[in-house]
Amino acid sequence: MDFLQTYGFLIVTMLQQGLLGLSLYFPLMAGQLSLASPGFYAMGGYIAAIILTAPQFSGWREALGGWIFPLTWLLSGLASAVLGVVVGVPALRLRGIYLALATIAFVQILQVLSLNLSVTGGAIGLFGIPQAFGFVDRWQYVWIFLPTVVVVLLFAHRLQGSRVGRAFRAIREDELAADAMGIPPTRYKVLAFVIGAVLAGVVGAMSAPFLNTWNARQGTFDASIAFLAYTLIGGSRSMWGPLLGGALLASLPELLRGLADWRLVINGLVLVVASLYLPQGIVGALGKLRRKAPPQRPAPQTNTALGDAP
Repeated sequence: MDFLQTYGFLIVTMLQQGLLGLSLYFPLMAGQLSLASPGFYAMGGYIAAIILTAPQFSGWREALGGWIFPLTWLLSGLASAVLGVVVGVPALRLRGIYLALATIAFVQILQVLSLNLSVTGGAIGLFGIPQAFGFVDRWQYVWIFLPTVVVVLLFAHRLQGSRVGRAFRAIREDELAADAMGIPPTRYKVLAFVIGAVLAGVVGAMSAPFLNTWNARQGTFDASIAFLAYTLIGGSRSMWGPLLGGALLASLPELLRGLADWRLVINGLVLVVASLYLPQGIVGALGKLRRKAPPQRPAPQTNTALGDAP
């Protein structure tokens, strides 16, 4: 229990950041470099924060009790899906760095809106968000985030082996060839984008009570780069990569806390070294080591019946 009291917040943060890394993984399955996840993450958090604090929704809170929290997850996911389609259909006509710039612009637009709207609390944000299900300690959010990680990993595993997952991979490898084979690229790219958007929005709704406050700093350009780093450091070709990268980079500053200001320098060095020497991420490097392991030779056998034994 003492361990959870001390490191519970960090453990939950590692799970949370791993999920946000996975929200970039789904568009990357279809070869789309989307940096829009912080925008959906921030929007989901605002939806949850407004429902859980605004006087207009007090009747909902009294009638639903603890069920108000799953309702915020559902509404955030639905809103993210709708906005994902609205943004994805025009934006996904772009490719590569142009798509990345368009999604960054989307994040910046949402940030400006959140800074200037009264319903979002402006620059100050929203405070006093009640804890989910009456939790007393932050480590109890493990019971929310850990099952979510398991469900998302199972979904990603099933998706990879499905027809949709094969279409994603075909588009990622060669979009023109996939189109010639009868796979509509726009439809599947929008679907991958929406899946990532829904995940980011739901994580935002789950995170608002966990953080107890929500403001425009939750969805910024810096967050876009951080989420991308999770995916690239961990490995963008495996569902385990973003999860591992998010957990590692979220925990690294805490593990280096004893080094004071030097921890930020070391954190930056880790990113540089990993980018240079692990181009396929940590999971990709581990996969290479496993494939390069020499096969075990069978032990020589002796035939005692023919007199080979001494």
